Amino acid sequence: MAGLEGAEFVELFSSPFLSYLWPDSDALNKELRQKILAHERDAPGSGQSKSNVGGWHSETGQLQFCGDAGKALIERMIAAANEATARTLAGRACPPFTWTLEAWANVSRAGDFNRMHAHGMSTWSGTYYVDDGDPPADEAFGTALEITDPCGQRSASFFPTVLPPGIFIRPRPGLMVLFPSYIPHMVMPHRGKRPRISIAFNFRKTPFP
Repeated sequence: MAGLEGAEFVELFSSPFLSYLWPDSDALNKELRQKILAHERDAPGSGQSKSNVGGWHSETGQLQFCGDAGKALIERMIAAANEATARTLAGRACPPFTWTLEAWANVSRAGDFNRMHAHGMSTWSGTYYVDDGDPPADEAFGTALEITDPCGQRSASFFPTVLPPGIFIRPRPGLMVLFPSYIPHMVMPHRGKRPRISIAFNFRKTPFP
């Protein structure tokens, strides 16, 4: 039987994922932490119930309550979205478009978590970690973000005991992750000594989709 050296082999329908640990983030994170906790304290009724079970979910917007620190972080979000888009669409013609951004803060304390969910009607979703909350040393991934395979049939039937159905992201202050909004994700229950603080965001391509 002839060998298959000439066979073409590619991976179809993979999902892009970007992660970047922003350098020199200590001062920014300190200011963001102060602004977010102050807003949680001073704006009663501002919390929302979305995928979060417990914890505090701020109003969605442009992080106005974070002042200049929020503006600086939004610049980082835009840079990440543009970089991920450029790499995803490399070599492909794409009509001009603009971004619409929505962002919000999350504060989790002992036992708080986020149910599995995806962000419909968006293009990219991401998270920036302000404070990991000092999780126990025996938790390898801390209060992890779990990202799962968006194709349920694949994860259930295609080498399910070999290929993982998802991955765990360990929060680190200054870390930003970005992935397509169709990807399901959740946050494990928090067991840290401090509040876990993150800022989630969506980019919607206009025109959409």
